[in-house]
Amino acid sequence: QVQLVESGGGLVQAGGSLRLSCAASGRTFSSWAMGWFRQVPGKEREFVAAISWSGGVTSYGDSVKGRFTISRDAAKKTVFLQMNSLKPEDTAVYYCAVGSTVVTLIKRGDYWGQGTQVTVSS
Repeated sequence: QVQLVESGGGLVQAGGSLRLSCAASGRTFSSWAMGWFRQVPGKEREFVAAISWSGGVTSYGDSVKGRFTISRDAAKKTVFLQMNSLKPEDTAVYYCAVGSTVVTLIKRGDYWGQGTQVTVSS
């Protein structure tokens, strides 16, 4: 089992910034991609960003390109999501996920965190 714990969510005004973190623990894994999704009640889960094990490959959802940046630490077990120029439509619960590759993570995350709420006020 892999445990994923998100942190960093909160309330911010439009135009502001937040930085989310997700720490992985438990089963030792290698070459796992990590990423973020978000979901608003009543809507489908939306892909936000993903990063490969090496950090050399990143992918972003169209709605966040140019505003959000994903990164991971040298130990590879923590992923960060720097969110700038936040908009009210970014309000959602943000979930961390891991997958064997960036492609498989986007299609189907293998492990999921509990989520952290991000609220952007207008």
